[in-house]
Amino acid sequence: MPAAAPALELRAVERHYRRGEEVVTALGGVDLSVRPGELLAVLGRSGSGKSTLLHIAGGLDTPDSGTVMVAGVEISAMPAAARARLRRRSIGFVFQFFHLLPSLSVSENVELPLLVERTRASHARASRDRAAAMLDAVGLAHRARHLPGELSGGEMQRVAVARALVTQPALVLADEPTGNLDSVTGASVLDLLTSHVREMGAALVMATHDPAAAACADRAVELSDGRLA
Repeated sequence: MPAAAPALELRAVERHYRRGEEVVTALGGVDLSVRPGELLAVLGRSGSGKSTLLHIAGGLDTPDSGTVMVAGVEISAMPAAARARLRRRSIGFVFQFFHLLPSLSVSENVELPLLVERTRASHARASRDRAAAMLDAVGLAHRARHLPGELSGGEMQRVAVARALVTQPALVLADEPTGNLDSVTGASVLDLLTSHVREMGAALVMATHDPAAAACADRAVELSDGRLA
């Protein structure tokens, strides 16, 4: 039986930005492979390229050169619409600043990734049921009808975790998921995120400067000036 393709593979990925007359290297020839079910921490100071790496891994940005593969599918050369479809089905994002839509309820925020895929009333019911089950799994079923502004920071990050996992993605990308939380709340959210990712058999790539978060990973790598140290 052939081995499963890596959940994420970057080969010689380069990303440069122009700042006035200066060319800044955000990623300089990064090679990285993450197995299905693996939890990887990406460490590095601010400006080291961690967020750029996640944006490219998730198809939110494209490299200047190199190859990006998600679950065996090359996304680096895909048209934007095709990348968006793959992102909806195969990739979940957890951001430091939550990025919840303030006018939608908690349940609607979690259901949002499923809405663009549904075409029939039965799909709508299934989406609502899956969102409700995911909210129950993160301990927020009682908050389903509340707006994000009525939640604590820890509760908002739990909603963001539920939204990231509701599509049962093969790859979860988390950018400083505990960065806006106190240590106790951050540890609780981190435990929730890692336990659910492990249960699903998904891969998690987490950019962090938090040693406690890095300690939860199976493996850690460090970025320095856009290169893996």
